[in-house]
Amino acid sequence: MKFASLFSSAGRRRELPSPLERGRAAVEAAALHVRLGQREVLRGIDLSAHAGEVLALVGPNGAGKSTLLAAFAADLPATAGEVRIAGRAVGGWSAPELALRRSVLPQSAALSFPFPVEDVVRMGRAPWAGTEREDEDDAAVAEAMAATEVTGFGPRPFSALSGGERARVALARVLAQRAPVLLLDEPTAALDLRHQELVLRICRERAAAGDAVVVVLHDLGLAAAYADRAAVLHDGRIAACGPPAEVFAGELLSRVYRQPVEVLPHPRTGAPLVLPRRDPHPAGKEPRAAAGSCAEA
Repeated sequence: MKFASLFSSAGRRRELPSPLERGRAAVEAAALHVRLGQREVLRGIDLSAHAGEVLALVGPNGAGKSTLLAAFAADLPATAGEVRIAGRAVGGWSAPELALRRSVLPQSAALSFPFPVEDVVRMGRAPWAGTEREDEDDAAVAEAMAATEVTGFGPRPFSALSGGERARVALARVLAQRAPVLLLDEPTAALDLRHQELVLRICRERAAAGDAVVVVLHDLGLAAAYADRAAVLHDGRIAACGPPAEVFAGELLSRVYRQPVEVLPHPRTGAPLVLPRRDPHPAGKEPRAAAGSCAEA
């Protein structure tokens, strides 16, 4: 099944993306302000994601992470400042050309019709319809489904999947698009431990292949383990940006999250482990399991 939709009409007239030089800014915000209603959600953001890196956006609820990701995707307009993809202001690209350059994974995946899983993944190939790279469709779909471990779901209706399975299929659609910029909004939120690690390994693999990956994460441990850089957002601004080992400091994170935390090095890798600071139980007051609740028979 082909999902050419509006893209096929532009056909070969579209400007196809060229490989980005590793280390070059693939998507960048300059003096970016975004207002939603009466609230200024982003205030003076200067941030870029480079080809060949994973950039994690972290911070508390309401800090502006998803808004920044949507602005990077050109799904939200800037109130002031600008966003550039591949060196050009996003307004200088047509919608079909943008779809060739950046792929977007929203927080939730929903479809109104019970499309088979394979067809959902194939929707990611729509931007390439009518171009010389259309011949890659079958290989791109198969590769994306294998990477996300959803090949066995191919004929099943998307609506019959669990939340975690839908999240992986949605990621497969993004991967099948083969855009050089991946914008992922909380891709691990619905996933179990194994598949959280799988998703972040995929992010690292795409960065190693030269793509720019921007990922919103709430799990600071995952960000520390897999991101090249982390941008800590606070009240619509960048509080800190750099390698996680440098920016994940207890004082900063305690202030930003309004929760005392301590940062310890992982005993094997040295990556920062961010833990909430908790008071110890008073002597003799350790909690005891209810009788028979978890004990083996």
